[in-house]
Amino acid sequence: MNILIFGPNGSGKGTQGALAKKKYDLDHIESGAIFREHIGQGTELGKKAKEYIDRGDLVPDEITIPMVLETLKEKGKDGWLLDGFPRNIVQAQKLWEALQEAGMKLDYVIEILLPREVAKNRIMGRRLCVNDPNHPNNIYIDAIKPDGDKCRVCGGELKTRSDDQDEAAINKRHDIYYDTKTGTLAAAYYYKDLAPKAGFKYIELNGEGTIEEIKETLLSQLD
Repeated sequence: MNILIFGPNGSGKGTQGALAKKKYDLDHIESGAIFREHIGQGTELGKKAKEYIDRGDLVPDEITIPMVLETLKEKGKDGWLLDGFPRNIVQAQKLWEALQEAGMKLDYVIEILLPREVAKNRIMGRRLCVNDPNHPNNIYIDAIKPDGDKCRVCGGELKTRSDDQDEAAINKRHDIYYDTKTGTLAAAYYYKDLAPKAGFKYIELNGEGTIEEIKETLLSQLD
């Protein structure tokens, strides 16, 4: 079982991806980890990628795609969930071509739908409990809204992560994701159009629902 998942930062993509991963016992392959592993292990592709990264340049698709494929083959022999790639329409097209050439089947593409403003609020609304960072608190989500300025679970003090409050950085990431012409949503739509003739299933999830609602919808659509 091989799955591709799309969703903006703040959509709960990690949570839902973990459900699919658990259901099918898949390897969760995240794009950032692919670069770190190849560079850390000193592979030929990793060395080439590092040269671009050290110069502050984007790693070209001619290096990134083979790197992704190699990782899928090695770590995802029994099935994979690919998260964070492709990020644009060109990468989507090249990844599909590479999967076809390698004889690798794609079974599902999952897209979590969430309005941009809601996604940004969810990121900026996160609050971390000083007693336990696994206590969920978010000032913009009613189901996990803090008790005033205290943790809703244990009453502990709350703090924010600096990167969650960096509105410029959030907007920059979302500019890429929500670009329907060449960005990540354009990549998702490429697979949506491809699905009927290519034989994989495209699943759309309403990211504004509760975690449980989204979970039920996802599990009902995964065979």
